[in-house]
Amino acid sequence: QVQLVETGGGFVQAGGSLKLSCTASGLDASKADMTWFRQAPGKDRWYVAVSTFGGDVFYADSVKGRFTISRDNAKNTVSLQMNSLKLEDTAVYYCAAKIGSGDITWRSSYAYWGQGTEVTVSS
Repeated sequence: QVQLVETGGGFVQAGGSLKLSCTASGLDASKADMTWFRQAPGKDRWYVAVSTFGGDVFYADSVKGRFTISRDNAKNTVSLQMNSLKLEDTAVYYCAAKIGSGDITWRSSYAYWGQGTEVTVSS
């Protein structure tokens, strides 16, 4: 049984930083595309950052230059360092994993999801 567990959410002032982590079990993360999505209140869930099993990383335009995704395959973890946080970064952040084909930015491509961790950025 695959489980993804996110940690690290919380409250932060605008301009501050947070680091999210996701630990996978029941899954060899080295063979998976690992992605962070987020869902703001009343909005759809969108991809934020992707770390592919091949070592590539991609970011949504809204977070480029501020967020960094990294992974540790030995620990089966993927992290998201978020700097210069803005009010519009407030959302529930989800870790997701997929193995095999499918667009890496599409929510529907991902079979495995964490429960989400809430990030609130205040002014």
